[in-house]
Amino acid sequence: MSDGGTAGDGIAGSGAAGGGAGDGGETGVAGRTVLIAGATSEAGRQVAAALREGGAIVIAVGSNAERLEVLEARVPGIRVEQCDLTDAAAVAALAGRVHATGPVDGLVHLVGGWRGGAGITAQSDEDWAFLERSLTSLRLTSRAFYDDLATSPAGRIAMVSSTSVDRPRAGSASYTAVKAASEAWMRAIADGFARDDAHAASVIFAVTSLSGLEPLLAEHVIALWSRPAVNGSRTVIDAG
Repeated sequence: MSDGGTAGDGIAGSGAAGGGAGDGGETGVAGRTVLIAGATSEAGRQVAAALREGGAIVIAVGSNAERLEVLEARVPGIRVEQCDLTDAAAVAALAGRVHATGPVDGLVHLVGGWRGGAGITAQSDEDWAFLERSLTSLRLTSRAFYDDLATSPAGRIAMVSSTSVDRPRAGSASYTAVKAASEAWMRAIADGFARDDAHAASVIFAVTSLSGLEPLLAEHVIALWSRPAVNGSRTVIDAG
């Protein structure tokens, strides 16, 4: 039930559910500023590369300086920012640096990772603390950049969740609980956009395992600006 270890971490084979009306802001990603939270995974690299190829201004954020250097070398033209996305003060400082050059139009949240156990009693506090970082970073980054997204003519926020939310298993209880909470947060953002009458969309991409699906994920991210995005939608990405 892993998301493929998007540590520090929508076209073919997909189905969507939920959401409000499309926002009508599908004018392409070129010129949009998109921040990737947890950008140093393979998923982050492919999303960053696709965004740059589409003409977006990409801000790639991660906690590991060496991995950010590798990413910057592999995807020329991106801007990299080192930040502990689970630290509120650090995220506030990041937002200040980003806003010095302007607001963002998109936030792609890829902070993740997977841990499990043999059953309920094997769900350790250590694993929970590790997994909870994903939810914390989503909360902090979405709060820091919410106003940007809500006032953009085509604001987008997307996260990668898990199909295990639909059918929780004892062995991945902690992982699935964090993903379920993250999905609830994203739906609350969607409600915020609707109440603010924003041209913005909060979107969830769910996978059974992200490994091997990184190119499809990148296509889905690009499509957020190239076709109508449904606020509050949840799309399952698979290889089928």
